[in-house]
Amino acid sequence: MSAMSNSNWSRRSLFRAAAGMAAAGTLAACGGNNGRSSGGSGKNLVQYFHAYGEAGTEQAIKRYAKAYKDASVTTQWITGSNFESKLFASLLTDNAPDLFEFHPQIQLVESGQVADLTDLIEPVKDDFNQADIQSHTVDGKIYGIRMIDDPQFFFYRKSLLEKAGVEPPQTLDELLEAAAKLTTDKVKGVYLGNTLQAVIRPMIWAAGADTLDDNNKPAYHTDGVVAGLKQMRKLFTSGDLLLDAPADYWDPSALVQGLTAIQFCGMWAMPAMQKALGDDLGIFAFPKVGDAGKPSVYNGGWSMFVNAKGDKVDEAKEYVKWLWIDQKEYQEDWALSYGFHVPPRTSIAASAEKLKSGLPAEGVKLFTDYGHFDKIGWTQAMIKATEDVFADSVRKDGDPEASLDKCDKAVDAELKKLFG
Repeated sequence: MSAMSNSNWSRRSLFRAAAGMAAAGTLAACGGNNGRSSGGSGKNLVQYFHAYGEAGTEQAIKRYAKAYKDASVTTQWITGSNFESKLFASLLTDNAPDLFEFHPQIQLVESGQVADLTDLIEPVKDDFNQADIQSHTVDGKIYGIRMIDDPQFFFYRKSLLEKAGVEPPQTLDELLEAAAKLTTDKVKGVYLGNTLQAVIRPMIWAAGADTLDDNNKPAYHTDGVVAGLKQMRKLFTSGDLLLDAPADYWDPSALVQGLTAIQFCGMWAMPAMQKALGDDLGIFAFPKVGDAGKPSVYNGGWSMFVNAKGDKVDEAKEYVKWLWIDQKEYQEDWALSYGFHVPPRTSIAASAEKLKSGLPAEGVKLFTDYGHFDKIGWTQAMIKATEDVFADSVRKDGDPEASLDKCDKAVDAELKKLFG
């Protein structure tokens, strides 16, 4: 599923809400009694989901919940742009959900907001993508169960590239050259989203760098990243980049409606693109930046968490285990019936017929060869700092080194708070 519904909110706004409240200490202050009328029987659970854009998703989640016999599970399907604000505001009240979808964030762990789910996952740990396990692990304990993995890469119109004599770009320089050749008075060469924020981490990885190293030290301030920022500035000012599209990068409409020849998007949109464009559709990873670089694929996705400050932690964990550990049929349905995703369970991914051939198989291969996962210690404050780098040195004409120096200070301050 896309990271968005038909609205303009983003993963980053979600992170920002989480980080802001955690930094203020509010998540740690949540009450333990949700005050609802179940009388503590554990027979009523509430789960929060954001409104996915793909048809059938709400019905699917509610159908799974209805099939559960040990509790009545109510789904709050939150539409519009207020998922993050409603979720985190609710966590401060007696009406907090018992479980909710989100992304791994160390602040949620340190504040005691999310429950340790190691006991649920340990028996099947080897059947999960180990990068998913690692991205949810703090001090040997696993918080959250991954529901879907969402690889993100470039989609392109084969016919437009062929007409312009352009091969799928293998380097960022080639992407800029391709964008120039593909741009006409009606079609822009490439679309990276309206804010460009979706490609920040893919560009860092493609430059051979990382957000943090294995010792939780900054790893993004490299010569390759500086060079990439200068190239991105050149693209931004070239006139070959689609800006201010009707929908952001997560929506396939820019490519489908012919506004651009190449679009950065997620694998979730592949079925919609294939339906509209048929065989006139190809994909490639974010191309490498400089000689030390390597193509990169960002893995997004969503995970289920249990509210550790609620009064139904055990009951919520039982439901999470039932749905996201035991019910493989539902897990496969969720990953493959409403857009395409890579199931986090390796056994499900291996048997998924829809991913075994054609363009979906190419997407899985790109994900396998070049995939990168967010690190749980890479917080929204750090994400915001890198967004500021792009704002200063790509959207504006700031010096990349100076922008990265400023970013270093913000990231170092955050790391000191988290790790001492």
